[in-house]
Amino acid sequence: MSEYHRPVMLKESLEGLAIDPHGMYVDATFGGGGHSQAILDRLSNKGRLIAFDQDPDAEANTINDPRFMLLLQNFRHLKRFLRLHGVGQVDGILADLGISSHQIDTAERGFSTRFEGDLDMRMGQQGELTAFYVINSYLPDQLSQVLKTYGEIPNAQRVANAIVEIREQAPIKTTRQLTSILAPLAKGKPAKYFAQVFQALRIEVNQEIAALKEFLIQSSEVLKEGGRLVVIAYHSLEDRLVKNYIKKGVFDGEAVKDFYGNPLMPFKPVVGKAIRPTEEEIAKNPRARSARLRIAEKRSQP
Repeated sequence: MSEYHRPVMLKESLEGLAIDPHGMYVDATFGGGGHSQAILDRLSNKGRLIAFDQDPDAEANTINDPRFMLLLQNFRHLKRFLRLHGVGQVDGILADLGISSHQIDTAERGFSTRFEGDLDMRMGQQGELTAFYVINSYLPDQLSQVLKTYGEIPNAQRVANAIVEIREQAPIKTTRQLTSILAPLAKGKPAKYFAQVFQALRIEVNQEIAALKEFLIQSSEVLKEGGRLVVIAYHSLEDRLVKNYIKKGVFDGEAVKDFYGNPLMPFKPVVGKAIRPTEEEIAKNPRARSARLRIAEKRSQP
């Protein structure tokens, strides 16, 4: 199996999809193709799989199979691109959120705290917003808000002020320059603190929260009744959105009700709590440690 990105909770994901061999499926986060290949292995010659990935690098992992199609698009455009390819409804959707091992390990992409690289952090490299722009152009309060909201940085304002002070002397261009600024301000273990800051920047650059919300809404629109949604999240911000939308049909607050008082919830949870990786899997793939998998089924319409 390619080490581009080792698929997390593969067995649990496939069980969650409850695959119909003749069905139509979507892998919304293709990456290294591990989940996609496993889905294809369970499909008949009548089944089909459409995969999405906004990262052009993923194209190198395309699967040569007539039942398979890879679309180099952000999954926030799920509904539009399915329709463009003549697909109205599907039997199941899988999304493994977050960043791939390949993206982390490609130094020049700027995702990793371990390597020297430009402050880029774009998953889809056609995007205009970069980590360089966020670090060097955002106002102190804007920067603090990003760090606090998306990285849960306890001293976000202090970090923002330090960054602004340094960038007034010269632009902050690389990951090493950034971590050197963060080092004296780190709370707890520096490696974890740096990772939280980088996570916050990556989420802002790629507009991941907005994209996830759009994807979840569209998933409820393109899934057939009884179709399955399987989502793997890696941090609490994402997992909370997924959990709320599955359980209540909204991202925060209480479920919306129709004229007759019936809650408007497109999904019902298949399992009550998030499924976590086994200790055995974590030992083989430490990046699976924070993963939380949720499974939902599209409700029948009244």
